[in-house]
Amino acid sequence: MILIVLKAQIRPDKREEWLSGISEYKKNVNSEPGNISFDYHENFEKQNEFVIVEVFKDDAAGGEHVKTDHAQKFFDFMGTVVPEKPLINFQSEDGKDAWVEMGEVTPR
Repeated sequence: MILIVLKAQIRPDKREEWLSGISEYKKNVNSEPGNISFDYHENFEKQNEFVIVEVFKDDAAGGEHVKTDHAQKFFDFMGTVVPEKPLINFQSEDGKDAWVEMGEVTPR
């Protein structure tokens, strides 16, 4: 399993363009056979700062993802809407499920 978390500040004048582009990209990534999930969220304390969370089933699926036309086009697009390089956190956990129950919380 691969977990990728990106943090990106979006230029205010490019916000609507970004929202349209990331929405389309989400649809494309979610259709990849090796994708487990793709979500993005805006930081409610810092307008125009977004976090993207991607999960792929394994290293091979992550490698195939970055080769897709939609990923290559999105990487290029992202360069037009950010004022600085995004930050990335990449983790690979071979042989583990992408999602497990959180032991600290019990529904009542």
